[in-house]
Amino acid sequence: MTWSIWQPTRNQPWDIKRVKHLLRRAGFTPDWKTIQASLSNGVEKTIDQLLDFGTKDKTTLQFESLAETIGEAAVGADNADRLRAWWVFRMMMTPRPLEERLTLLWHNHFATSNDKVKNVAAMYQQNRLLRFHCIGRFSELLRSVVKSPATLIWLDASANRKEHPNENLGRELLELFTLGEGNYSEHDVTEAARSLTGWTVKGLQFHDEPAYRDSGEKAILGTTQSLDGDGLLELLLKQPATARRVCWRLCQMFFGERSVDETAMQELTDGFIAHDLDLRWAVETILRSELFFSEWNIRSRVASPIEYVIGSIRCLEMSQRPPSTILLAAQLRRLGQDLFHPPNVFGWPEGRSWIDTRSVIARCNFADQLVEGYMHQIKTPLDGSRLPMQYGFANSTKQTEAFYVDLIADGMGPTGLVNLENASNDENAMFRTMISQTISSYENQIV
Repeated sequence: MTWSIWQPTRNQPWDIKRVKHLLRRAGFTPDWKTIQASLSNGVEKTIDQLLDFGTKDKTTLQFESLAETIGEAAVGADNADRLRAWWVFRMMMTPRPLEERLTLLWHNHFATSNDKVKNVAAMYQQNRLLRFHCIGRFSELLRSVVKSPATLIWLDASANRKEHPNENLGRELLELFTLGEGNYSEHDVTEAARSLTGWTVKGLQFHDEPAYRDSGEKAILGTTQSLDGDGLLELLLKQPATARRVCWRLCQMFFGERSVDETAMQELTDGFIAHDLDLRWAVETILRSELFFSEWNIRSRVASPIEYVIGSIRCLEMSQRPPSTILLAAQLRRLGQDLFHPPNVFGWPEGRSWIDTRSVIARCNFADQLVEGYMHQIKTPLDGSRLPMQYGFANSTKQTEAFYVDLIADGMGPTGLVNLENASNDENAMFRTMISQTISSYENQIV
């Protein structure tokens, strides 16, 4: 079977390279302590921990309490910048990085922008739904998100009435959320729009208004029946094309542009259908597979701005004196990934489209600003000697340099970039320069 479970061997050991591959794809670039713990725990236990969203230990409870306070404050102030900062805080500090990565995946799948919604509370509500259902059954995720006020406002549901059906929600439901292009006709879009008449928003709540509903029969996807919105969702969830599109979306996250071949995609789709569209099953199948740990899949994806920025912060363990989440959110906007503001209904592009001359320069500038402390409200330069000393790698400048190259770039980053003979007498300034150069190296932008 294509999705056979990977087992470490002498030629393919459970080593730092594969630990970091797993933790980067299923989260963000990890810190040294997490790398060492995962090496010790082994691959099976490490994946178990990544998939465990139910544990309520003290650290998790404290994090969730603080995150909720920050999120509710952003809503109360009706402040979109603070809402962006809230999500940056979650990604930067979460003990469950896979949960945030999947939430981001579904934010891109059900791409909704506050540019049009113009309602911080609605965007916050939708984001919480994405997170709550991110690894449950896709049927529950779809029903919840499509009925969320943010989605309905974004796709003009309130204008969709039986006298004049508006096709925006129906079209994106078929093309982007479920079946995918090529698996429906224009007539199907028209009939889907008719089925969705009556769905609207009242007081930031989903409302089905009978007076707006077209109760006639609809001929869609080879069936003729008196479908309403819920009936349409049920019909779409039964289509094999829907399962395939979801599997494609997951493979895009875990494999990148090269993705997997037709045989593997079909096997994953068949299993996903057999498991009643269980996202946990699909994610676990991918993460435990030989395909996922294959050499061709390691270091094969261009990091998105969020992966690049959040990964840099997490691996450098900047949580004790964290950078400003407001400034980080603004930086992400400059790098092209503005949270809660995807560019269009198709979401953000992936892969090589993230890298061009302008974006490379912007990433280098971010790396300098991060280590020099300009991402803090009050300038707080990074103490470059702290982590090497903490983990016993500070016997020499060369050893410190090697530690950061191993931590950030798997030992593949540029070494000797700082001329040690002509370096400043300020050793910490020298370390910051070296860290900045390693963060902005090509190797660290391929995950």
